[in-house]
Amino acid sequence: MAEPGRPVRSQGIAGTWIAGTWPVGRAASARGLAPAGFDLWTSLAETLRQWARAEAGAGRLLPWVPVAFGGGIALYFAADHEPVLWVVAATAIALMLGAVLLRRSRLFAPAIMIAAVAAGHATATWKTVRIAHTVLAKPLYSVSLSGFVETRDIRERTDRFVLRVTAMDAQRSDVKLERVRLSVRKGTAPEVGSFVQLKARLLPPLSPVRPGSYDFSRDMFFQGIGASGFVMGTIAASVPPDAGGLRLRYAAFMQGLRDAIDARIRATLEGDNRAIATALLTGRRDAISTPVNDAMFISGLGHVLSISGYHMAVVAGVVFFAVRALLALIPGMAAGFAIKKWSAAAALVAAAFYLLLSGAEVATQRSFFMTAVVLIAVMVDRRAITFRTLAVAALIVLAVAPEALVHPSFQMSFAATLGLVALVQIGMPNLFASPDHSATARIAMWGGREIAMLFLASLIAGLATTPYAAFHFHRVTPFGVLANLGAMPVVSALVMPAGLLGLIAAPFGLDGPFWWLMGIGIDWMVAVSRWVAALPGAVGRISAFGIAPLIAASLGIIVMGLLRTPLRWAGAVVLLAAILWGLCARQPDVLIAGDGQSVAVRGRDGHLHLIRSSKDSFLLKEWLAADADSRDAGSALLAAGVSCDEAGCVTPLADGRLVALALRIDSLADDCSRAALVVTARPAPPDCAAMVVDRQRLARQGALALTRSGDGFAVQAAKTRGTDRPWSPAAAGEADFSASLAPQVAAPRNRDATPSEADLQAED
Repeated sequence: MAEPGRPVRSQGIAGTWIAGTWPVGRAASARGLAPAGFDLWTSLAETLRQWARAEAGAGRLLPWVPVAFGGGIALYFAADHEPVLWVVAATAIALMLGAVLLRRSRLFAPAIMIAAVAAGHATATWKTVRIAHTVLAKPLYSVSLSGFVETRDIRERTDRFVLRVTAMDAQRSDVKLERVRLSVRKGTAPEVGSFVQLKARLLPPLSPVRPGSYDFSRDMFFQGIGASGFVMGTIAASVPPDAGGLRLRYAAFMQGLRDAIDARIRATLEGDNRAIATALLTGRRDAISTPVNDAMFISGLGHVLSISGYHMAVVAGVVFFAVRALLALIPGMAAGFAIKKWSAAAALVAAAFYLLLSGAEVATQRSFFMTAVVLIAVMVDRRAITFRTLAVAALIVLAVAPEALVHPSFQMSFAATLGLVALVQIGMPNLFASPDHSATARIAMWGGREIAMLFLASLIAGLATTPYAAFHFHRVTPFGVLANLGAMPVVSALVMPAGLLGLIAAPFGLDGPFWWLMGIGIDWMVAVSRWVAALPGAVGRISAFGIAPLIAASLGIIVMGLLRTPLRWAGAVVLLAAILWGLCARQPDVLIAGDGQSVAVRGRDGHLHLIRSSKDSFLLKEWLAADADSRDAGSALLAAGVSCDEAGCVTPLADGRLVALALRIDSLADDCSRAALVVTARPAPPDCAAMVVDRQRLARQGALALTRSGDGFAVQAAKTRGTDRPWSPAAAGEADFSASLAPQVAAPRNRDATPSEADLQAED
């Protein structure tokens, strides 16, 4: 009988395969092909049924529960308007009760999956209701604000901080915001915990700059931020009306601790070394120079700059092994006490402290939950690295922060972790099984195995995250494995341990040598990133594609990772189809910004040509990246073929038809007669022969992407008709279904929605 938690091997049509990583029941056995004499198709069908029964064996469906739970969350974010909380909650409860009643039936597995989908949908709905707050719909100028400073970020060019608003006064507006994020000149951000008064220009949260691109306004909504903007004039500190609460005092204490650590690092390191060291220990990614930052991301080492599962695992692992080694040195301790569990508890405390020190962002919280589940498994004598561990961690993260599902860091982190767990559970037993168990053979192969595992881990993690990097950032890292092989051993063995020792030694004044060692490791990491980034073909640009290929790729990765029979290769087929689907995506011929001040037109040369009346480099960088265009945002070539005068600009499409950006009303008549498409902020004549995109349409639909279709255009909008979400309110006059059924769940909002401006400082 198989030992619990150990792989069970069976014989299938494709040879030997692993049937499970948990005990498999009678229904889970698979014995290969049907007896000779059966028809080939009958034999194949029977084999497929056996594989399916094996996949549905005891304990095999648990990893699919978070997949179904995440599917329900995805349905929530795909909705056009807010679901009604009491309806989705009642539905989820009823389905869960039904699954319990069917627990002894063959329908239990599909029932529990359907219930998990409903539970995910209800959880996301409840989270939105719980944090509901006002979101600014149109720009406000010279707004008087007073409140408490909750967080502060020091950036390369500017500083920014989050203000918890206690009083707000804006002319011709009665909007009351709870929290805003403001940018200020570098070095002028107020201290966390202080009470300040200021004047600011407020802008709506940045909406997608093109249909299908990332929605920053959704992120800001779930962070509790209703607007971003710029401070105008000086910031005056004043006496607060109250103490601000325990949470604010905690934030001020942690910010002071981060500043003290940064000051100690600054005493030994400078420049990029100091900035990277601070980022690794406190999560404050400030003042990293643009060339180094670009090299890190091009080479595939950019993940090092953002505290994630890797950093949390290194911290917990170093503390675990250090404590265990120290306890083992005490005579009789290892034999008489559970020092492994004590070490896991110490590592859990260290990971929790690291979480708090780094700011406890959603990505870091996810990493902590994953690490905590592993350490708790060690403490209760369970296998630490299993698909069950990953499933429990995913459920915790999605239950606490359902919005994490649509964030690239969550998608990339769990895809990489799924691949690594599959490698540990399946790949290692198969790849490194050897009939020679002599001590000499094991010693001789140890180094080779470690190198092979490091290579495979980097390769699998890189491949698993590639679809998400291509979708969100429009790039891949062809030499990411090479960069990780060269740099990550140094980061794991030198940079992070030296940083932890520096934190421990700082109160004793003995931290200087550890920061110096940390700097040596960072020098090596930067050198590797620069070398890899300079290799021919290191910049892998990918044109934008829709969400459907990404969903298909995710399904393929999940199937390949979770299934144990040869059925898992169906995931490879799905993944390959998703890749081809994404690569074949047609790029739009015209892009129009949400404010109507920038238009990109694809000319005869196949490149975008820019018409713009405002300098929005962030938007332009996003457009070029999504088009896999290597040109710089400041290149004069972007305006090639564009003719402009005081009244407006025109440029031809690939078929010779003209696209016009009308700046003055007296140019509309001429543009309507000559152009196929006119973009204007003015009312167009009713008899205009051209297709007209005006400010009212952009206010309703946001940024637009147009594709030539015969003599007209197929239009894709960032905001489809009828969409009304708390982070993206509908324009005036559009229906709000959820408010009509359940007014208590509708967040306060301003219906006079207008296109948001690209807030470079707040969103960079």
